[in-house]
Amino acid sequence: QVQLVESGGGLVQPGGSLRLSCVASEIILNQYRMNWYRQVPGKERELVASIDNPATINIVDSVKGRFTISRDNRRRAVYLEMNSLKPDDTGVYYCNAQRFWDDYQYWGQGTQVIVSS
Repeated sequence: QVQLVESGGGLVQPGGSLRLSCVASEIILNQYRMNWYRQVPGKERELVASIDNPATINIVDSVKGRFTISRDNRRRAVYLEMNSLKPDDTGVYYCNAQRFWDDYQYWGQGTQVIVSS
């Protein structure tokens, strides 16, 4: 059974950093575009960053220059390095795997990020 398991969320002060990890099981990661989404209560889930294979990267403007996405296909992992965090970055962050040839998707359970003093 395919699983995406996120980790690395938590409470951090403004200006701080977190590194989110997502480890996938039972899929061949290089067949998927890997995405990080963010959801805030009352709002739609927002695509924050994506990385193709090979590594074409897209980052939403609101986090550009602060967030970095990377992948390690051998470890079946994707990472989101988040720096200079702001309160607006608060939300539940979801890992998403999107299969290249048919867009079939898998989702993780989410990891909470709270940026607050």
